[in-house]
Amino acid sequence: MALKKSEIKDAQLPLRHTASHIMAQAIKRLYGGDDGSQVKLAIGPAIENGFYYDIDMERKLTDEDLTAIEEEMKKIVKENLPLVRSTLPRDRALEFFKDRGENYKVELVENLPEDAEISLYTQGEFVDLCAGPHVESTGKVKALKLLSIAGAYWRGDEHNKMLQRIYGTAFESKDQLKDYLHMLEEAAKRDHRKLGKELDIFSLHEEGPGFPFFHPNGMTIRNELLNYWREVHRRYGYQEIMTPMILNRKLWETSGHWFHYKENMYFTKIDEQDYAIKPMNCPGGMLVYKSHPHSYRELPLRLAEIGSVHRHELSGALHGLFRVRNFTQDDAHIFMTPDQVEGEIQKTIDLFDEVYQTFGLTYTAELSTRPENSMGSDEMWEMTTNALQKALENRGLDYVINEGDGAFYGPKIDFHLHDSIGRTWQCGTIQLDMSLPEKFDLTYVGEDGEKHRPIMIHRVVYGSIERFIGILIEHFAGAFPIWFAPIQIKILPITDAHLEYARALEKRFFVLGFRVEVDDRNEKTGKKIRDAQVMKIPYSLVVGDKEVEDQTVNVRRFGKKETETIGVDEFIEMMKEKIATKDREY
Repeated sequence: MALKKSEIKDAQLPLRHTASHIMAQAIKRLYGGDDGSQVKLAIGPAIENGFYYDIDMERKLTDEDLTAIEEEMKKIVKENLPLVRSTLPRDRALEFFKDRGENYKVELVENLPEDAEISLYTQGEFVDLCAGPHVESTGKVKALKLLSIAGAYWRGDEHNKMLQRIYGTAFESKDQLKDYLHMLEEAAKRDHRKLGKELDIFSLHEEGPGFPFFHPNGMTIRNELLNYWREVHRRYGYQEIMTPMILNRKLWETSGHWFHYKENMYFTKIDEQDYAIKPMNCPGGMLVYKSHPHSYRELPLRLAEIGSVHRHELSGALHGLFRVRNFTQDDAHIFMTPDQVEGEIQKTIDLFDEVYQTFGLTYTAELSTRPENSMGSDEMWEMTTNALQKALENRGLDYVINEGDGAFYGPKIDFHLHDSIGRTWQCGTIQLDMSLPEKFDLTYVGEDGEKHRPIMIHRVVYGSIERFIGILIEHFAGAFPIWFAPIQIKILPITDAHLEYARALEKRFFVLGFRVEVDDRNEKTGKKIRDAQVMKIPYSLVVGDKEVEDQTVNVRRFGKKETETIGVDEFIEMMKEKIATKDREY
């Protein structure tokens, strides 16, 4: 079943939109001065899980101010002010907002058509430019909470003034708000930036904003994820390639990136010619395909690449591993005949299913259609969009249609993963493309002996390795499954007398490929156990006189109070089984 994203009505949207107006009214009351002119309003939409308003004012708001604003908002809610819609012609609306010194509203109105009818909403003394929707009165907003303050450039342009953005949320009941705030608390505990530092996984430095540094623990996670990726892709018939980091302007003009993606790219000159650092792996993959002739008998041809790409992101948008300037895409490009399209989409979804289930992640699908800045014919877009839609429907997947959000060269299916506390993350994508094969003049010889144009799928499973690691850190709260935990086993000798046995175990485990360390510090066993728990080590093995004598280990699993003493051979077999099956439980 398909729903248009634009038609999905969030029941909370009118409530939260109203809450944003209540917040703006409260800020005007508290800090606007007698005529309100000391606070200028930009935009204040409802968003997923909440709302925000961008404010221009001299006063730098603090957390204490948020408390005061929230209290004033509650007073406005108690006043139960009706929200009344009215309209003005464009010229009258311009006069209205100019008289009030609301220059951001003036700019918004100026960008509307001259014959536009401008809608306003009034609540008490407060009037705002707004298309709605809203609830009937401020009294309907039963539960609200202001969450944070951030900076935001007007209209997202770094050349414009930096405004103060105040985020909040609102619900129909206090219980709903309580549940949401609990989720936020849990999310804060799982913040991958905090855990990444505590668990020594990665770091970020001012010498390279948006360019993450992976530490040994992070590289272990990364390498295990890539080893698994390669193993899965071998089984699904992919061949791995590697393409250069820097390619010349002619290539990017051919691909269309020079004209459609230039603002997100980095450039250099070599021998006085323009070159670009690749923001995507696709054009290099086209050259690999084109390097020799192909027959229909070779298709589908599945070429996979773990490629490092660079994209310019605004400094204010950078966020841990989730939004970076250098990341690694697990790309693949599948070249096929028209009659192979649906089958390849189905096989790709099969691969996605297997990978996401391994991590305990469920997903929903979203079909994104032709954007405004697209290239290619109407017929091409209709055919490729219908092919993706048919594949989803034949598979029986519910999906959402996200109109106008496709790539500039083709429609796509995005996979939104659901983590352990109910949040969603966009990761995998399947993009159908007839444009690049045409631009690069890719061909294959068909059964009829004539040259034909292949159809191509772009697809990623992890999306960005860096972002996927960030998601996994938060999904598992840093307590990773045994198969990709950086340190799988910590051996804790009770005294130095047990160190020889601990070292012998370490050597045996190391030879078997287990990631193991001995805690040989002169500390009490209780502290060693607590420290191993802090580092979220899956298995802590305490060894003392009895364990040495019986050739056993006392096993403490992360997060469990109970311990058990088992033979070393039994422990080894358990480890092998859990790693082989990628068991998520300790």
